[in-house]
Amino acid sequence: MLKALTRGVALAMTAALALGATACGDDSGTASGSGGGDDKKITIGYMAWDEAVAASHLWKKILEDDGYEVELKNLEAGLVFGGLANGDLDLFLDGWLPQTHKSYMDKYGDKLEKLGVWYDDASLSIAVPTYVQGIESLEDLAAKSGDFGGEMIGIEPGAGLTKATQEQVIPQYGLEGKLNLKTSSTPAMLAALDGAIADQKPIVVTLWHPHWAYAKYELKDLADPKGTLGQAEEIHSLGREGFGEDFPEVAAKLEKFKMNNDQLASLEDEMFNKNKGDEEKAVDEWLKANPDYLGTLG
Repeated sequence: MLKALTRGVALAMTAALALGATACGDDSGTASGSGGGDDKKITIGYMAWDEAVAASHLWKKILEDDGYEVELKNLEAGLVFGGLANGDLDLFLDGWLPQTHKSYMDKYGDKLEKLGVWYDDASLSIAVPTYVQGIESLEDLAAKSGDFGGEMIGIEPGAGLTKATQEQVIPQYGLEGKLNLKTSSTPAMLAALDGAIADQKPIVVTLWHPHWAYAKYELKDLADPKGTLGQAEEIHSLGREGFGEDFPEVAAKLEKFKMNNDQLASLEDEMFNKNKGDEEKAVDEWLKANPDYLGTLG
């Protein structure tokens, strides 16, 4: 699995400030790029999309086992791309192309390296629980907005999914003044979804594939006849300029990095359900259950 993506100079300045603050991310200290391969330190930026969390912690384990020092930084998408562009971050494993992160690539792409595609069937969606009746398409939402208290539950303000919903879905399906997009965070959206389903109450959320929520809950994606959410996309690994030269062995492994639906779903299940809150254990358990996986990376 996204703040408005059209910020200009202010975004770059915010990125620089945020990456220098110890309060950012889930690890203490400031983010710093490696500045070269000799020190074997790699800083991975990631946003709070579940496949990004899962892939980032998986690669933290892979790289640490190879002798690298790895730091993870949890930031909004714009700050991740800005951090890669200015060299404060080394690696990002959740670049959705060609659509979701297009504006970031237009702005920063000439300062980034594409290191490989590891998933090729990613898509954005707006979903409701299957018990919600009379709504099968985004075209149905305007007339049924009252059923949802006039709110669609979204994720991070800076997400590409948020941009698409605000700039495409809402205006094209006549939802202005009828269905307000409530942005907060991915965990908050999932908590709201879980609570509504427990009470069998109507709820509409912004979501995406791949996501473990589709395995845990009975959900239906609303049809998008106007194509406002785009088509299936690829998830890319992206590095700062010079990453491949500084870390050729890592770049070679990233080029071979692939995950299919079953592999990613099972990794997310370990991380967000079976071992929630203990990402390291989740990765260890997943690798035990998939003993041949590391061999695919060379």
